[in-house]
Amino acid sequence: MGSWSLAAGVATAIVACLLSGCEEQKPQVAEVRPVKAVVVGQRPAGEPVVLTGQVRARSEINLAFRLSGHMIDRLVRVGDPVRPGQVIAHLDDQIQKNTLLQAEALLSAARAQLVEARNTYARQNGLLSKGFASNAQFDQAQQALDSAEAQVASTEAQVKSAREQLSYTILTADTSGTVISTGAEAGEVVSAGQPVAQIASDGGRDAVFAVSGQIIRALPEKPAFAVSLTEDTAIVANGHIREIAPQADPVTRTYTVKVALDTPPEAMQLGSTVSGMTLLDAPDGIEVPSSAIVRGSSSSAVWVVDTKELTVSLRDVDVVRYEPASVILSKGLQPGETIVTAGVQSLHPGQKVRLLGGAT
Repeated sequence: MGSWSLAAGVATAIVACLLSGCEEQKPQVAEVRPVKAVVVGQRPAGEPVVLTGQVRARSEINLAFRLSGHMIDRLVRVGDPVRPGQVIAHLDDQIQKNTLLQAEALLSAARAQLVEARNTYARQNGLLSKGFASNAQFDQAQQALDSAEAQVASTEAQVKSAREQLSYTILTADTSGTVISTGAEAGEVVSAGQPVAQIASDGGRDAVFAVSGQIIRALPEKPAFAVSLTEDTAIVANGHIREIAPQADPVTRTYTVKVALDTPPEAMQLGSTVSGMTLLDAPDGIEVPSSAIVRGSSSSAVWVVDTKELTVSLRDVDVVRYEPASVILSKGLQPGETIVTAGVQSLHPGQKVRLLGGAT
């Protein structure tokens, strides 16, 4: 009975082995990850950058009246050339004329009183020397003379002020240039300081650009600009930065940069669209796509591909600067090495990879 049980057990084991397949299991093949990669190269210093802007006058002057009033005419339009002293507009000056007439009348009366006071003083002085007048009478004549002289000085100042007020009803240009915009129209009541016309002075031209803070920080100390007309790149002028706005625009978050144009050609008219090219003071280093950067053991890192074994290893790198689509590395990579740029999150050290499309 015992031998029969042993035989039955052996038979059962053989059947189970045959059913399950008593074959040696094949070794598992390592998973190969498809990735995109790129061959890195040295980043040259002096990266060119092209900006788009407009030609504007170096000096733009807003002309306005010094006092409020009813503007009866404006003698210039947009595009008109102006010269120093040219009349731009008039205010109704009737009130100022009346004020001047009143001041001149007061001045005439004060001068007449001064003549009388001088005669009285001279007469009392003569009588005092002969003993026919008292010191009190002489002192009274002296005081009347001083008062008359002060009154004349006061009314002369009033006349001068009234004449100035009358002159303020005529708006004139202070410099030669071109009218680039106008404000109030004839018939309006304008306030003191309200712009009536804006003059672009003939004293030079600037190319004005809206520049990001990132580019400004990368500019060298004294960058040279080559500015060309967008519609005709053969028309070029050299320039240098004259002014950088200290504060960014609250809407665009860009800074206004004014580039003074050296001897601009006549074709660069005010308002023309121009392109300005300069070289950034970019640091030496290696530029890689932002997608290649992962978190390493202690800092930023990249996956480096062993092009012979087609495996990857994680390497720490030092980032100098972040740009919109790339980063600049100072340490960690050598020109000619291949790094992974897509698929970095699914890798581990020693991972086999397949380069999609080849590294470029």
